[in-house]
Amino acid sequence: MVIRLSRRMLALSMRYLVKARVKPGRHQALLQAISDGTLGKGSVAGDEYLRNMEQARMAADGLATWVEICFCHTPLEEERPYWESYFDLVDIRDAHNRKNCRDENGSEPWACMDCDCTERLEQHLVKSGASFLSHLRTASLKDERPTSQENDADGR
Repeated sequence: MVIRLSRRMLALSMRYLVKARVKPGRHQALLQAISDGTLGKGSVAGDEYLRNMEQARMAADGLATWVEICFCHTPLEEERPYWESYFDLVDIRDAHNRKNCRDENGSEPWACMDCDCTERLEQHLVKSGASFLSHLRTASLKDERPTSQENDADGR
């Protein structure tokens, strides 16, 4: 899947590094929403949610991490309700130092128009952990299995 953004949209966007933990018991529902393409359905962000999950990494601390392109004045204002149905959002911060952004620091106005910083940030993120989707598939199988307490209650 390839998401194409207009140059104007890129100039108005910010990149955030999002760290989140899947809510207990929500792994299977999240995987289903990703699989059937309904994750973020109804949001103006469209397929961006699916792209985020494809790029997300699972860190050793159990947090999913991804780069979010956001056009809101408040970080993830539009996206937050969609993410919070599956995740506890732990940390949302600028994905890169704004003083190093040529557009933000004034050294090159409109530099975002031809900037590949999202791609570079995601390439860097790949080094930080395993595929989140692989982890999610494994965790969703665990969600399906009855716990030992449920086994005891059933007399198994």
